[in-house]
Amino acid sequence: MGSLAASPITPITPIVMLAFSNVFMTFAWYGHLKFKDQPILLVILVSWGIALFEYCLAVPANRYGSSVFSVAQLKTIQEIITLTVFAGFSVLYLKEPLGWNHAIGFALIAAGAFFIFKGKV
Repeated sequence: MGSLAASPITPITPIVMLAFSNVFMTFAWYGHLKFKDQPILLVILVSWGIALFEYCLAVPANRYGSSVFSVAQLKTIQEIITLTVFAGFSVLYLKEPLGWNHAIGFALIAAGAFFIFKGKV
């Protein structure tokens, strides 16, 4: 039986893994804000449990990703995914709207990502 490590890594593999890991981490970091009446120790333990799944995806995503991206590119991908996941989470789960200032800020970060990849794609 083959393993993922034995198969060729495509650029999409680490991106998908990072996307899923970011969903877990966003819930670990911010999901508890809907449960402010719960004891902080319980919130920490639940968040830590959720974060375990994030690490199970993020660590191999970075290892596999480093075979197809530079570390700077990999980190840039992760940050863009983080902002995208967080924006959706903020609006859909926390019911906090995003404004024009958020859009401009995200656009500037995307412009920075463009320059990280310029000449390397």
